[in-house]
Order: sequence, then structure tokens, then C-alpha cells
Amino acid sequence: MAQPLEGLTAIVTGAGRGLGRAEALELARLGASVVVNDYGQPGRDGSGEASAAPAEDVVAEIRTAGGRAVAHLGDVADHDDARALVQLAVETYGRLDILVNNAGILRDRMVFSMTEDEWDSVIRVHLKGHFNTTHFAAAHWRERAKAAGGPVHGRIINTSSEAFLAGSAGQPNYAAAKGGIVGLTTSTALALAKYGVTTNAICPRARTRMTEDVFAGFPAHPGGREAGEGEGGGLDVLAPEHVAPLVGYLASPAAARVNGQLLVVHGGMVAIAERPRIAAKFDTGKDLFSFEELDELLTPYYAQRPPDETFAAAEVLALKHG
Repeated sequence: MAQPLEGLTAIVTGAGRGLGRAEALELARLGASVVVNDYGQPGRDGSGEASAAPAEDVVAEIRTAGGRAVAHLGDVADHDDARALVQLAVETYGRLDILVNNAGILRDRMVFSMTEDEWDSVIRVHLKGHFNTTHFAAAHWRERAKAAGGPVHGRIINTSSEAFLAGSAGQPNYAAAKGGIVGLTTSTALALAKYGVTTNAICPRARTRMTEDVFAGFPAHPGGREAGEGEGGGLDVLAPEHVAPLVGYLASPAAARVNGQLLVVHGGMVAIAERPRIAAKFDTGKDLFSFEELDELLTPYYAQRPPDETFAAAEVLALKHG
């Protein structure tokens, strides 16, 4: 039986560890040829010497399992490296069909303590990195569609975060970048749909190098056991492997009608997020709102509303970040 991604080529950025590694392995298992991109710096903040080992180790895993893979060691936040990444996929396998943007770093700090470099570096890797690869992949698919005289198979899966949805007080740079990725996703979805390309974003929860402190203390299994405690118990509910199947699905022909969507995924659960809706509407009885009229309308409205559970969750994360 043919695999769902047989004959297709995928790029996965930040694929040397964690979520990216699990996604690359899943795409290969489903039949895709995979370009494994990872800059290879050991620090989750983007520090340390770049290394080929993380990407090459994943390539070796894929090949050992009978799949096809090649490593790319460039920095996706560098425009030229992103161009070379897409070129490598096309030159090695003849085409690009799937782009999974996953690469990222963390430099957490409260907004009143954050430095300019801590802000710029996170926005650069997450948001600019997503744009760079999307730019060159989109140009490739546009030219292919023109040559074919019709739509082609193209899939972009971007990585956002619930930090964008809930706030995450200790991560203003990360939350802003992830919110920007959602905007990039919906804009790209509209722009590329006519070429047969879909663009979606996921908000994954997973226990990785980047989230080890955020999920410290969260049980690995129902019943409260921590990761590594006890015998057996199956897969950690926050294992990256819970996220990878959704990426495989979104990359496939089966997801042709899924476009411009935001999906939350973790531990055997997938939730489809709605776009923001109007919660309440107020009209002025005059030509122009006055301060007094707004005070009469809005102050009682917010006074009677129950506490927002989203921001209650954000306060918990804020405590973790000091």
C-alpha cells in the first residue's frame, strides 16, 4: 500500500531535537523524503557553537529505518541560508512539497527586564525564520503552478504556541513572535490557496529542551507520576510524538480542505481554535462617544464578567518565570 506522503519532499526546520525530530521521523515514516534542518547550537537560547551532529543524527535514524533524508545545517533566520535550504530540497529530490517551520529559541524575561537583544533574537529566529523559508517555498510553488497550468501540492505547517493565546507573562518576545506567526499563516493561506498550497499553524504542548522548566512538575502519565517514575505506563502525555501525527496529516493530500487554521495539539488531543469573535457591542447614542458614556457602558460590563480563565492560566506561567 502506498504511503500517504510517498513521492513528496519535506523540509523540517529545527529538526535535530524535540518536536522537529519527531515531526521529521513521522514524515519519513509516511513516505516523504526529508531535509532535516538544524543549526545545532546546544543552548535553547541559541547559544553555543553550531554543530552538525543533531541534524545528521536524525538523518541517520531516518536512513536506518529505510527512509530518505539529507541534512541542512543553516540558520533559517538568515535569508541566504533559507534560500539554500529550499534549493537543497529541490536539487536533491527534484521538488519541495511540504514545509514544516519549527525552529526557535527562548530568551525569557519579564518585559520590564528584557533587553533589546533578547527581544530581537527571539523575533528573528521564530518570526523572520518562518517568513524566510515561507518566502522561498512560496516562490517555488508559484513557479511550479505556472508551469503546470494549475494547482500543485504544497503544504506549510507553522509552529505557534498557546503563549500567544494565553499571554505568558515571562515571554513577551516569544508570545509576540508566535502571535505574528499566526498572522503570517492566515495571510499566506489566502495568498497561496490558488496555487494548491495550504498554510496552517499548530500550538503544540510537548516536553522538550525548550519547555523543560515550564512543564517541570507536570505528570508524565495519568495518575500523577513524573517522567521516568515507576515502571511502564506508556508514552509521556507531553511527548513530542503526540504532535507529529497531526503534522503528517496536515502535510498530506487528505488535508487539502484545511487552510488558514490554528490547531492546538498535545497528549492525544487536537482542538481547532476559532478566530476571535465579538463578545459584546456598544453604540453611542450621540454623534461621538464621551468619556462619561464609555464609563457608563464599559465599567459595569467588565465588573460583572467572571475572571478570564485564559489569564488565570497565564498567571500560573508568570509565576514560573518569576
